[in-house]
Amino acid sequence: MTIVLYHNPRCSKSRKTLQLIEEKGIKPKIVEYLKTPPGTEELLELAELLGMRVAEMVRTGEPAFADIKDTVSMDDDRALAKAISDNPILLQRPIAVETDTGIAVIGRPPENVLRLIG
Repeated sequence: MTIVLYHNPRCSKSRKTLQLIEEKGIKPKIVEYLKTPPGTEELLELAELLGMRVAEMVRTGEPAFADIKDTVSMDDDRALAKAISDNPILLQRPIAVETDTGIAVIGRPPENVLRLIG
């Protein structure tokens, strides 16, 4: 089993999700998305794996969202993915992807990750 975790070590939900994965004996591949932001195509793929629109991956409470909300349509997945790539703080976190099955979850709550690892 291979899990990729889009992780922000400063986020308590992200840290708890990582802990739950590690408690199951799994060493995930960590992507610190604030240091290495996913590109537009990667974000579109993540949205597909999550089974949601890109708008559902946006942290609308972030101050950076105020900078884009009047210029990027919440209905334009590609434009939103580009905005997240340019401002990765906007990405909902954490996101865990089980690469063998192509199933992904947002770790809010962190226990959502248990759907990937049983």
